[in-house]
Amino acid sequence: RLNQTETGEFILLGLTDVQGLQHFSFIAFLLLYLTSLVGNGAIVTMVIFEPRLHTPMYFFLGNLSCLDMFYSTVTVPKMLTGFLFGRQPISFGGCLVQLHFFHFLGSAEALLLATMAYDRYVAICNPLCYTLVMSPRTCLLLAMASWSTGFVHAMMHSVMTSRLRFCGRNHINHFFCDIKPLLNLACSATSLNMTLLNVVTTSIVLGPFILIVLSYVYIISFVLQKVRSQEGRWKPFSTCASHLTIVALLYVPVLCNYTPPSSGGFPNRDVQVSLMYSTVTPALNPLIYTLRNREMRRALRKMLGRKS
Repeated sequence: RLNQTETGEFILLGLTDVQGLQHFSFIAFLLLYLTSLVGNGAIVTMVIFEPRLHTPMYFFLGNLSCLDMFYSTVTVPKMLTGFLFGRQPISFGGCLVQLHFFHFLGSAEALLLATMAYDRYVAICNPLCYTLVMSPRTCLLLAMASWSTGFVHAMMHSVMTSRLRFCGRNHINHFFCDIKPLLNLACSATSLNMTLLNVVTTSIVLGPFILIVLSYVYIISFVLQKVRSQEGRWKPFSTCASHLTIVALLYVPVLCNYTPPSSGGFPNRDVQVSLMYSTVTPALNPLIYTLRNREMRRALRKMLGRKS
């Protein structure tokens, strides 16, 4: 709680102090952020207004794009301000809000990617039952479960962090308020917080990842056993390629950051890895889906044609 803390404000040190790099970084990350907003916004718009995209796969993709827009908005604007004006002050309350939404949206995205893998598994391995299994009600429940589990997971970290005391040191070696940098500054016991980070957050990361791997093991074995023609085998893999690419882009850096038991870790590596999944991946997702997906390209051309 704020009245328990001697430090009522933190200073985000950001990515770099080098003057020349700051201006270059500002332009680069501003372009990435705008790409994320425009690209993901276009996908959400297409999924809502294009009747041909009213299917479970695109419903989940719309949710993913929505998450990505919010996710990059949690960290990037503050980071951009840091490039322009140097080290950024952030209140203790503001720090908790940023931490909460970062973990809320990040864990919801991990769960949603597992849901999308299950959707591909049903579509490829059990196509006759697909519309029955992935009914609109089921899809809505799965999406709501992803969002609400992410929210509860983040709330746990927010409440636990709010109980810590901070005295004296207030410089956060990061471009946003994350749990590990804050735990390093706390002057009260952090063992319970660290245990929650290691056990619960690792489970939130690894659980969906295991489900994704299992889904694709079943898909690959089904295709290799049941589908004889080369062309027939290629089609299901091509529909999964975009999803697999996004899974790799999110999970490789996240697994690096959160799955080894943490005791503070390597701050500089954590910052670079966080940059990948909080800034770069949300900008790449719409490009990956629209470039690789014929339906999305068709819907995009139709939307742009309508506007012109």
